[in-house]
Amino acid sequence: MTLPLDSALVLQALAIELDHELVDPEQVVEGAPTSGILALAELDDWEVGVWELTPGTVTDVEVDEIFIVLAGHAILRREDGSETELVPGSVGRLEDGEETEWHVLETLRKIYIA
Repeated sequence: MTLPLDSALVLQALAIELDHELVDPEQVVEGAPTSGILALAELDDWEVGVWELTPGTVTDVEVDEIFIVLAGHAILRREDGSETELVPGSVGRLEDGEETEWHVLETLRKIYIA
């Protein structure tokens, strides 16, 4: 589902209700996390949206993305072994093809540009 976002519309990103689905079992390392996503707008070749993941640990193969964490707490593990703590206000970049592991301690919500 895409929610149109234009200059006449302001949304409260923390209040948007997201439909959640179970994460693909092949990606789950620990727990029974669910994820929700809502695309807000497309700008040229970029999509802007809200993404959320509930507690647990999952693996992913990323696309080029810039993100801003709005709520929650997680540890992002990259394929080089580095770990980054994510908290509200964290801004990050993911690279296309990068393998990651998301260890979510408190439901993580972020704005993404991908």
